[in-house]
Amino acid sequence: MSTVALITGAASGIGAAVARRLSTGGATCVLVDLDGDGAERMAKEVGGTWLQADVSTEEASQRAVDLCAQQYGRLDLVHLNAGISSGVNMDAFDLETYRRAVGVNIDGVVFGITAARPLLRRSGGGAIVATSSLAGLVAYDGDPIYTMTKHAVVGLVRAMAVPLAKEKIRIGAVCPGFTDTPLVAGAREMFVNAGFPLLSAADVAAAVESAFYAEEPGTLLVVQPGRQPVPYRYAGVPGPAGGQRPPSP
Repeated sequence: MSTVALITGAASGIGAAVARRLSTGGATCVLVDLDGDGAERMAKEVGGTWLQADVSTEEASQRAVDLCAQQYGRLDLVHLNAGISSGVNMDAFDLETYRRAVGVNIDGVVFGITAARPLLRRSGGGAIVATSSLAGLVAYDGDPIYTMTKHAVVGLVRAMAVPLAKEKIRIGAVCPGFTDTPLVAGAREMFVNAGFPLLSAADVAAAVESAFYAEEPGTLLVVQPGRQPVPYRYAGVPGPAGGQRPPSP
């Protein structure tokens, strides 16, 4: 039985590039996107299955995992890629816009992990990779709410790494810089005119594939133009004065 991969935000950009890369390697892909026509086109291209769904709803993730179970009987790889820029103006705050960004960028990852976990366990284990961003590691003031959501994804991945590893499920994240996808289409000309290099979606897809097989739980791969993906290392947090150790749980 071939590897079964579930990919959200798969109609274009990074998700589509991951679908192409994994399918070329023999994987069967289940593609999820709010853009149903785009997901269908990609599914025909890579020989997979598609679902039109809004990942900000819990139901969408469960439907996607159920589709994997019904069609293929297993699940091996999960790429929780769907994401949007927030569009939130902190000087003219709009609650609906804020909730939408949080729903896609954070809830979509939480719901995806929760829904996929049982089928991954039944399949003997597997891997989950979330698409974060450099904005998940540094303070990008161009979109503070987007930055918040991507930091949340990184925190969730790091905190879930050990519990999931005990279930033979690896989890990690990719943290790419600006990538030539529909998410930055409005600013592409500005980047080009400034001579600022953009990653291609294929560059990030290669890092996603590497992240699926990273040995260290919770690996965060930084992806920058012209460089090989590199794991991000956090500095240690200072402990209490006097050398006291925290009590064991």
